[in-house]
Amino acid sequence: MKLVTYNIHYGVGLDGRYDVDRIADAVRGADVIALQEVSRNNPNNGGRDMVAELGEALPEYFAVYGSNFEANVGSRLENGRAVTTTFQLGNMVLSKTPVHLSRNLLLPRSRSFEVMNFQRGALEALIETPLGFIRFYSTHLDHRSPVERLSQLRFLRQRLLNYAIEGGALSGVAEVGLPDLPCPEAFVVMGDFNMLAGSPEYVELAGHPDHEFGMPVTADLAVDAAARLAATGADLITWVDPKRPDDISRHKRIDYVFTSASLAKSLKRLWVDRQAVGSDHLPVWVEMV
Repeated sequence: MKLVTYNIHYGVGLDGRYDVDRIADAVRGADVIALQEVSRNNPNNGGRDMVAELGEALPEYFAVYGSNFEANVGSRLENGRAVTTTFQLGNMVLSKTPVHLSRNLLLPRSRSFEVMNFQRGALEALIETPLGFIRFYSTHLDHRSPVERLSQLRFLRQRLLNYAIEGGALSGVAEVGLPDLPCPEAFVVMGDFNMLAGSPEYVELAGHPDHEFGMPVTADLAVDAAARLAATGADLITWVDPKRPDDISRHKRIDYVFTSASLAKSLKRLWVDRQAVGSDHLPVWVEMV
């Protein structure tokens, strides 16, 4: 099973050009795809409907989309009919097999005064895989405040660990004659976390390495796939500063794949596609067996 996560920067690459086809080409072939910064009516890309365009470019995939906000950008009356036009920005999960259940988790945030901030989210998708039912999360955390990221990860971690208690997006469906869906312990959290490995927010989700035993593999923490597979070095860079693309000191690893501890032994390989040019981020791939 192959997974990929990609912050697609609303379809605009380092060359300043919008091209949804090169986004699709960069992720095609994965069994599950997590995308961030997917937008509709975004002024930064000419108001394209990326949800529809990605669906056309990847017709073999089932897809769910979660917009984290909707802002009016020209709703109007036309011939007596209300036409609603909103700027939307959120996350997508695409899968070669149907998504059985999904919900959009809106993450905690605080009002910002000097740097633009917006509602962040983690889109949850329950999918049946060769490894059983797994919950996948396409995640995008705050970009300006480690305190806010820490708050968001505390909230998200509780949703990850309490899924069986809370019942996910829907439970008790026997009332309407439908079979209850499983509540799997297994999860994969992918996306743009805007954090550095070893930071307080990273430790909140994945823990801190022990001087003797290394990174903990326990039921109450997530497993960083790169750390588990001992992947290191420049090949893990996932973001290039679009304002200074040639400044290597501005290249960072801020996109991650985390799994539940129960899936740690299934991790086989992780790599970053350094050839992708459709965004200021790079796709992160993981293979599981």
